[in-house]
This record gives sequence, structure tokens and C-alpha cells, in this order.
Amino acid sequence: MNEYEINSVTQSKQSDLEMPLASFQVITDTHVTDNPQHIHNLHWEQALADIASYGQPSLGIMHAGDVTDHGLEAEYREMHRIWEKYRHQLPSFFFTMGNHDVGDFIWEEAPQELTGLTGQQLLELWEQYQAQMAAEASQLNQDYSAAADELWQRRIGNFNEATGTAGSYYDRWLGGYHFIFIGTEKPLSKDCHLSAVQLEWLDSTLAASTEQTRPIFLFLHQPLMNTVAGSLEEQGWYGVHQDEALRRILSGYPQVILFTGHTHWQLGSPHTMYDGQGVLPAMFNASSVGYLWTDADEYLEGSEGYYVDIYERHVRVRGRNFVTGTWIEQADYTVAYPSGAMVTE
Repeated sequence: MNEYEINSVTQSKQSDLEMPLASFQVITDTHVTDNPQHIHNLHWEQALADIASYGQPSLGIMHAGDVTDHGLEAEYREMHRIWEKYRHQLPSFFFTMGNHDVGDFIWEEAPQELTGLTGQQLLELWEQYQAQMAAEASQLNQDYSAAADELWQRRIGNFNEATGTAGSYYDRWLGGYHFIFIGTEKPLSKDCHLSAVQLEWLDSTLAASTEQTRPIFLFLHQPLMNTVAGSLEEQGWYGVHQDEALRRILSGYPQVILFTGHTHWQLGSPHTMYDGQGVLPAMFNASSVGYLWTDADEYLEGSEGYYVDIYERHVRVRGRNFVTGTWIEQADYTVAYPSGAMVTE
């Protein structure tokens, strides 16, 4: 355990008896397509409808990346079309970029044979496609780095315009609480590359939150290796190139609560929450709105996310099934503040 005590509250509903000081929602991996009838699009709408009905008041909806399936303009248009139906009923959105949003060639002109594929099968095709493109660029004596940079500028530009963000990382103070969003600075198919500049910014930004008992909420698409569900080494869905550097920074800020996406692992699975093991802050796998994945390494149709409530002495993180509109009892956690400390407004 780190300085913050983390417990499941599936059995205890004490926090139901008091009103939270503030609340917000966390969703990820919506994977909206350009097909209005695609299951991902239907799930996106169900999630928005659920939050519109039950998510007020709220500081905002925090999206942990992979907003669209391929990062294409037509998909962003479809994402906005559905969003606009509920926008007046919803709090503000704050977006983190994912690999599907800003990844390399595979997303620019996705081959038809990728349709409907997920998991390891899809990852293998990504890698084959990358190798083919790199070989062709080499044969043509092209500057592969320059081509990648040009692609990156186009991809991140589309993402920033569609989501109202600027660059790969930023922070916001909402209701007196610090929310920080970080993300890749290279168009990698699966992984995340954090520059030294971004890591220095993160460290100094965390240090600016001087109240050690007030939680800081951090969002990154890819999880650190061997932390939350899906990120175990044998599962393979980690991917921060600067894993050790990020760990060193986070080890100095036990008040951080990190939410990640990318793995799609269903809530309530083993390792849904990582307690930090006395070294790192609390981390949560935020599952997926688009589709789910299981410990059996299998696709599962479904749509999930979190409702988060901030109380005087703890933060409560509750899993939500957006298809059925019900709570996920196996994914109900508290992160308690240090003994004797409390947050007051």
C-alpha cells in the first residue's frame, strides 16, 4: 500500500450516506466509426445518454483516448453528430489521445481486411503493415523520419481540432481539483512516447499541487507494465516507452490517481485497480465504451466506464455498465486519504 489506503467497498456502502464534494466520469476507447449503426457508435450514444441522465452535477467527462477507430475525419464527424444530441445535457469533455487517434500509417488508410478484427490478430497485422511501409520507403530512398513527422502533424492536428485540445498534454483545474492529461508525441501504432520535455512538465505540474491531501487526477491512454488489467507482461497491452521515467516521477506523488485505457479489460477483472504496492500511486483500468476484453483473451460485447465521487476523506470509483444502465458491483473502490486528513471546500 502507498500512503493512500485503497479498499473495495462492494460490501460497505457508507459513502452512500454522505454527499460528495464533487463528481466526474471517466470513459475510454469509444472507437467511433463512420458507420452510424456500428456497435461502437451505438455504445457511444448509450454512454452519453447514461451520463446525461445520471451524471449531474459533474466537473466533466474525462476521456482516456481512442476516441475514434482510425482517426479519420468522417469518424470525428460521426462522433460529433452523436455528441451534439446530448451536449446540452452533459458536462464538458476533456480528451486524452490514444494510439487509434494519432497512430501511424495503419490508421491513415486502413485496409479492408482489418474490419472487425481485434486483439492479437489485429496487432500482428499492424506490425506487418508497418514493416511493409518501412521497406517500401527504404526502396524508394525516402526520408522515413520526415514522412513520419508529416503524418504526425496531420494526425495530431485532426485530433486537436475535433476534441478542442492543444498538443499532446495539458492540465485543468476543475472545482479546485487538478486534472492532468498526458499522451504520446509520436504516431506509434500501439505504444506511447513521452518526450523529456513532457516528463519535465508533468513533474513540475504535479509539484504545483502543493496540498498533499488533495487528490490529483491523471489520465494517460496506455498503462504502465504490470499494473492494471491487460498490462501484465503476458497480456501485452502496456506500452509507455518511458515506463521507468514515468514511474520515478509518479513515485513522488502518492496523491495521484491514474486512469488509463487501451486494454479494454472488463471492469471487475483481477487488477482492475492497482494499489501501487507501496511505491506508486493508485491506478485504474477504465475498460472501454466500444467493446470489452476478458482474461481469457477473448472479445466481449459490452460498454463500461466509471463514475467518480470525491468525499472529505476518500475518492470513490464505481464501475458502470452503460448498456444495462447498472452499477458493476465487482468494480466499486475507495481511495482513502492519509490518516486524519480530509479535503474541505
